[in-house]
Amino acid sequence: MTDLHSHDEDLADVLTQGLWAQVRAGAPTKARPRKAATLILLNHSGPQVRILMGKRHEGHAFMPGVFVFPGGGVEPGDRQMAVAGALDPVTEAKLMACLDRPTPGGARALALAAIRETFEETGLALGSADYGAPDNPPPGGWTAFAALGVYPTLDDLHFIGRAITPPRLKKRFDAFFFAADASGIAAKLDGVVGEGSELVELAWVTIKEAQSLGMPLITNVILKELEIRLAKGMSRFLPVPIYRTGRKGWLRQEA
Repeated sequence: MTDLHSHDEDLADVLTQGLWAQVRAGAPTKARPRKAATLILLNHSGPQVRILMGKRHEGHAFMPGVFVFPGGGVEPGDRQMAVAGALDPVTEAKLMACLDRPTPGGARALALAAIRETFEETGLALGSADYGAPDNPPPGGWTAFAALGVYPTLDDLHFIGRAITPPRLKKRFDAFFFAADASGIAAKLDGVVGEGSELVELAWVTIKEAQSLGMPLITNVILKELEIRLAKGMSRFLPVPIYRTGRKGWLRQEA
């Protein structure tokens, strides 16, 4: 645990050095962070783990042209979608510990948002095709997901990090980062990625290759957190890092 703690302090300092001047330059805002969820898919089929990253369209006002993990905001339908596999109890407890109103439904919605957003941005449906198509899916992305004959499954999801956008930035997220094995992809919808889409390119890359891509600084920090967890066997009992800002810079806490 000592080596991990030392590394964690360095990561918080990386964020402070890279982003604090930008944060302090912003005017105070009343914007509240929106709950969001992100999914890192892990491909273990080769000698090194590869992760899926997508390049955002250059026309986006928010983070144009950078590589990110698929993800986005939680929607009401994420509380309603039927699943074929529930969250692991340890993962559920760690998610609930991060919520102002700690309920299993709130934890479940975060996990489902990560799966839905990944599907909407990449066409990849994480789940099981063993039970036919879900009945009465919520409107929107879940309708298209269910049309592939797939139920989302939550039991393989790992909660690996959380980051809250500083209060002086106009667009704020309370982002929850998940990871799951790519072998859980049950179906794919073609034609989702490309010019005119939110993501114009997908890339399966090693962590070392990913760090050479243009990406937001927080994405790079979460990648380093993932690298630590992979080296420690991805145990669900490992502490989950939470990045938020204090009076003088970024802080790293744990759940």
